[in-house]
Amino acid sequence: MAAAAVLEDYRPALTGHCYRMLGSVLDAEDAVQETMLRAWKASDNFREQASVKTWLYKIATNVCLDTLATTKRQRIRPLEVSKEPGVLRDDLVLESRSREYWVEPIPDAMALPAESSCDPGEFAILRESIRLAFVAALQYLPPRQRAVLLLTQVLGWSATETADEFEMSVASVNSALQRARATLEARNPAVVPRTLSKEQEVLVARYVDAFERYDVTALVSLLHDEATLSMPPYELWLQGHESIAWWLQTFGSPCAGSRLVPVAACGGTPAFAQYRDGGATPWALLMLELDGDRITSMTSYLDVETLFPRLGMPMRLMA
Repeated sequence: MAAAAVLEDYRPALTGHCYRMLGSVLDAEDAVQETMLRAWKASDNFREQASVKTWLYKIATNVCLDTLATTKRQRIRPLEVSKEPGVLRDDLVLESRSREYWVEPIPDAMALPAESSCDPGEFAILRESIRLAFVAALQYLPPRQRAVLLLTQVLGWSATETADEFEMSVASVNSALQRARATLEARNPAVVPRTLSKEQEVLVARYVDAFERYDVTALVSLLHDEATLSMPPYELWLQGHESIAWWLQTFGSPCAGSRLVPVAACGGTPAFAQYRDGGATPWALLMLELDGDRITSMTSYLDVETLFPRLGMPMRLMA
């Protein structure tokens, strides 16, 4: 029983690690269950481990590598379902894809250890590294490069520790890390702990106000010139003020009268449970990305039957 209690203490941290590796909440949960099973079967080794934490991360990483080798899925970034933005027209038909093609958002509570269990710097890195944009960019890395980057840059392992645990040479670890950084740099900046500035907090508040009033002109004025809009599971992404305004005023017009309720997901990314019809209809998990004083992306995940219960959100707001 003592071993089981120890394993449970690490569940959130392991879930976060597997989520970064796999880009899927459901797959991460399955991987953690398999990690717990393998660890339980080898629980006699607990006393032999200098660090149970390191041992569990090694098991979890190998489980994820096995999963990726078996499924051979090619995930795509939510905003890049094609090389070019969508072309809008009145008879537009939206095609959808199954969840395996989308990087799913995750509640902070599922993916982060208790803040009191980490030093502030460690917790800040863990929190930043479950941001949607970072996890999405990770999926472009080959599995072993992904593992090396997460172990060294997020978990703070040295190249020597990583090499020892995964039967690699230090040179091969450093080479994999260098290649991973080069790929990642083209898609997403490095993991740097950050919080919203006071100005960005005001920006988000203005966005919520404009959205709930459904003032499209005011809302679009808060966007970067090349801001994007996407709606998983639909193969839709739009770019620029004109396209986004057209969409909001036509296909998006039923969102007038929505209510936005803040939720804690993806490491502090501004996120909201969106209810249409004044709160009667659960509609989307809306996530924003910011750069400076402008919003650069709006991603609306429409699988509310899965996402809202996971976030502890009701399927209807009280009047």
